[in-house]
Amino acid sequence: MNEDFDVALLDEESSFHDARKNNYVNSYVFTKFDLLHKWLMRQTSRLGRSCICLGRLALVRRCVVFLLFLCLVFVLYSAYHLSSVRFNIILRGPRLDPSIHCSSTRENGLRLGSVMGSRSHASPGRTRIDAKVLLFAETQYSHLGRDIAELLVHNRLKYKLEVVGKSLPILTNVDKGKYGVIVFENMDRYLTMDKWNRELLDKYCRQYQVGIIGFMSPREESLIGAQLRGFPLHIHTNFKLKDAELKADSPVLRITRGGDVLWGPLPGNDWTVFSPNHSTYEPLAMGSIQAPEDSAAYGGLSSNAITVIRDCGEFDGIQRILFGSGLDFWLHRLLFLDAMSFLSHGRLSTSLQRYIQVDIDDIFVGQKGTRLTPSDVESIIDTQNRIRTIVPGFRFNMGYSGKFFNHGTDEENKGDEYLLQHANEFTWFGHMWSHQQPHLYENISLLEADMLLNKKFAIEHGIPTDSGYSVSPHHSGVYPVHEALYEMWKKLWNIHVTSTEEYPHLRPARLRRGFIHRGIMVLPRQTCGLYTHTIFIDKYPGGRSTLDSSIKGGELFQTIVFNRINIFMTHMSNYGNDRLALYTFEAATKFLQCWTNLQFQSISALQLAEKYFRMYPEESEPVWGNPCDDQRHMKIWSQNKTCDQLPRFLVLGPQKTGTTALYTFLSMHPAIVSNYPSPETFEEIQFFNGKNYYRGLDWYMNFFPVPKNSTAKFLFEKSATYFDGELVPRRVHALLPKAKLVIIIISPAKRAYSWYQHVRSHGDPTALNHTFYQVLTAGDAQSKALRDLRFRCLSPGMYAHHLDRWLLYFPPQQISVIDGEQVRLDPVTSMTKLQHFLKIRPIFDYSLHLRYDARKGFFCQVVNGDHTKCLGRSKGRHYPTMDSQSAKYLQSFYMTHNIALEKLLKRLGYPIPLWLEEDLSDRPVNNQAVEMPNSL
Repeated sequence: MNEDFDVALLDEESSFHDARKNNYVNSYVFTKFDLLHKWLMRQTSRLGRSCICLGRLALVRRCVVFLLFLCLVFVLYSAYHLSSVRFNIILRGPRLDPSIHCSSTRENGLRLGSVMGSRSHASPGRTRIDAKVLLFAETQYSHLGRDIAELLVHNRLKYKLEVVGKSLPILTNVDKGKYGVIVFENMDRYLTMDKWNRELLDKYCRQYQVGIIGFMSPREESLIGAQLRGFPLHIHTNFKLKDAELKADSPVLRITRGGDVLWGPLPGNDWTVFSPNHSTYEPLAMGSIQAPEDSAAYGGLSSNAITVIRDCGEFDGIQRILFGSGLDFWLHRLLFLDAMSFLSHGRLSTSLQRYIQVDIDDIFVGQKGTRLTPSDVESIIDTQNRIRTIVPGFRFNMGYSGKFFNHGTDEENKGDEYLLQHANEFTWFGHMWSHQQPHLYENISLLEADMLLNKKFAIEHGIPTDSGYSVSPHHSGVYPVHEALYEMWKKLWNIHVTSTEEYPHLRPARLRRGFIHRGIMVLPRQTCGLYTHTIFIDKYPGGRSTLDSSIKGGELFQTIVFNRINIFMTHMSNYGNDRLALYTFEAATKFLQCWTNLQFQSISALQLAEKYFRMYPEESEPVWGNPCDDQRHMKIWSQNKTCDQLPRFLVLGPQKTGTTALYTFLSMHPAIVSNYPSPETFEEIQFFNGKNYYRGLDWYMNFFPVPKNSTAKFLFEKSATYFDGELVPRRVHALLPKAKLVIIIISPAKRAYSWYQHVRSHGDPTALNHTFYQVLTAGDAQSKALRDLRFRCLSPGMYAHHLDRWLLYFPPQQISVIDGEQVRLDPVTSMTKLQHFLKIRPIFDYSLHLRYDARKGFFCQVVNGDHTKCLGRSKGRHYPTMDSQSAKYLQSFYMTHNIALEKLLKRLGYPIPLWLEEDLSDRPVNNQAVEMPNSL
């Protein structure tokens, strides 16, 4: 058989045996064939000698018949043994060649010449701009505008999106520019901008040395040599191009590396190309026009046309970079990042350093015929060494479930042994002994026993157990969090780092993030297009061209470019068979080396995690999502948990507005169920705004009963500190996006005074030692305790400010703002309205269950027919009248906040409370407001 081909034996499930010398034939079948072949050769030799010696015709005929008989025996014997193992013989092509040829690499993969990526765009004297992009889009949903926004998000660059046609946003903040680059999805919108806005924008760009990036929009009509309005630049439209190349010495290039030609057609048939007529222009990228035989038809345009052009600013003092097509071409995405970095003088630069870790999950888990042989292990080591020339320190990271060790064919078991003989060539991490998902264990003891078996296996076989890194099978228990997994990881393995592709969701991948829980750093994990079943190139979804497209500028390439830290998940089956993973990562790193100036490195998982959270410290705090909103999360969430155990509405507060009374009235309703009390904070859980949030979702859900009928009961909780918590709206929306929110407000001045008296009654030394006016007027020079008390008195009453934050996450239809004075004076009417808002049926008649208590001064619950049960002695206290000096201060302090509240309530369709009308009618005369500190 031709040595350019391998013989492969496939079973019905497309799995096959990979023999040591790149043949795919079962060793058992080889042995049988070998014995049969030798026997046939001996018989044929003897028969041939007999025929030659005898020379008789009859005997010759007998020899021929006997030879035919032997051939028939051979065919039947072969058919029997092949059918007994249910294999079919096919021819399979040679191993995939990961070679990438370009001028920036030598034969051994080393980079030639100086590293252009060392160029920095930073200009120390030009820092009067913020690192933020102003993006002018056609609409909020336009294709290119969305692509630009997603690219900015993927690279963690801040931006503001403005729909073209509106007036310009505010461009400056005092003496500093708010934007480092201006981007136009359609450059025509900039060219046709009205005179006033155009002059204002150009003035901003000149004053702060801010550049403009523009994309030429596709046109229905074809233009040849049309002049760009107001510029010495001509355009030609609707071209098909091929063979892209870059101006290698351009100062714009930073991430992108020039010097090579990307051969082949470019995506799209509506390219715009440029013909400059001024020295201010220089090409950045070029392409060849397809079928340029009739150059006269193109107005004499050269076949090598400019597709991206740089305006150096010599014409009008503004630097620009114009693209002849959108971001569908992968090279434009890199150039766009470089253009932003260059035009913002480095303010919008991303790091050139990239860290790569490749995990091989389930290194011993797989069906017979799909596992590794010694030759596969040798190939892994050889490929690893070649990748290390580009990615210093690179090693494949082996995950193992010891139960499945030596569960293959004889040759595959040799592969397992051979792998352990070379264990020091790799890094290692433990899965579960039986490869079971942690959330499926009945109790924590079984989980612990399984982990101990895997650790024992590792110690017995010389596998390191001190990496501090682990990954759970199928990501189970990492997110959504299974607390038992984290507990056992810490206890048995001293795990500090794990990774998952599920936080907050698998898709879109650009939004995957990290978090820290129970001291374990969780890193975002990426996929590379290889899964357990992708083991043959001819069976790859979409064919080899799809995989190659991902490697050469596509999803895998861009994943590494746009993520500073990359952890990839692969499987053992990707390294045997057609060895797709070896091909993928070697080819990808070589292609990255050809077209980028990125600098690669591999470090330990612990170092990687520490580096990640130094880069993105804001991600250290998790945001718990609702598992029931993601089918993938439901599959890896404990079966004894249910989202019916989560509240359907929240009472947010703020404090001292009547939230406890409202909580009591709600708890009287037969269809409404509150949370279990907390031993620390009584009826309030205080989950979303404090340290309790870091205890996790399981801790929170344990405060709620499991409803027997989820449609009949309304679970709720009341925590009065939620309303003004800065992080609370985002956290609540992540977990309870459909929940309804109840906010109760009273006069902010009255609320502030009530809070002061409340903490005094609880013996707070700061309140006891300072008058209310002293608290209100405390400045920065005062003690922290006094300033904190002032903040807690004043901040919650800035109602409009806090409501606006909630409205960023929740629509008005999910929010009810209740007048606390109405609840106090007429709770029956207030509770009826609230039931309608919550859509509770049937309506509970509170008039039969509430009665006014003259002694307490408010309504109380009717019990035992004719008795009342009121709130505790701490409720309904009568405080001394507020001093006039403090009253004037508060009236002045809250005036702007109350005006904003009035406008907000009108916009939301709420009636204006009587107390708000009174507060607003008491405006200071002749600007005689007292002086106040500028901030809280």
